Amino acid sequence: MAAAGGEPSTPNMSDELFKTFITEVKQIEKRDSVLTSKQQIERLLRPGSSYFNLNPFEVLQIDPEATDDELKKRFRALSILVHPDKNQDDQERAQKAFEAVDKAYKLLLEPDQKKRALDVIHAGIEYVEHMVKEKKKQLKKDGKLQDVEEDDPEMFRQAVYKQTMKLFAELEIKRKEREAKDMHERKRAREEEIEVAEKAKRDREWQKNFEETRDGRVDSWRTFQAKGKKTKEKKNRSFLKPPKVKMEQRE
Repeated sequence: MAAAGGEPSTPNMSDELFKTFITEVKQIEKRDSVLTSKQQIERLLRPGSSYFNLNPFEVLQIDPEATDDELKKRFRALSILVHPDKNQDDQERAQKAFEAVDKAYKLLLEPDQKKRALDVIHAGIEYVEHMVKEKKKQLKKDGKLQDVEEDDPEMFRQAVYKQTMKLFAELEIKRKEREAKDMHERKRAREEEIEVAEKAKRDREWQKNFEETRDGRVDSWRTFQAKGKKTKEKKNRSFLKPPKVKMEQRE
């Protein structure tokens, strides 16, 4: 493709590195495609698999640029290998491996999720590419040969693999943090709802009790008033009674 002015444009280095990375991935896929059922189960459940398996392409051992038909064929082939029915002597672990394969396949069927996974891989390549440039720049500044281990395609692939896994892990950690935060907020909102509902219930019960006992309170008040009135009248009568006249004594 020609740039403005008729000069050929410079190829994007990240795109070239991505193609190289994909070529190497295909070679690894071809090598690993002969793994037995037991070996695939071991691969999918190896230590650290909870993070290794965050990369759906890694789980399915498939080219990130694979078509939907290729994805479907790969899923069928791998799911048959690790299916519990095919691994009667190790059904529990086979079930976990099958679930990992099924999850990765369903994730890649979602366009947004597939794009997200591809973005992570591209980000990993760009990061390593930038790191290599910085290393070479420092070597040049120091007057040394600008040779780095990532010049070896295999070392470059390993660096990309590690960085990609790190990025997937970071995204998963953030997702879990958001999930925990959302769960906490939902729990707090639910507790507030329960508190409001209980207060409303107490208010209704108090109002009901108030209504039911109103007649009794009125009768008690009337009785109290009546007693008070009688007591007052009795006191008044005692107050109006003329005093006794003492008889004079004669000598």
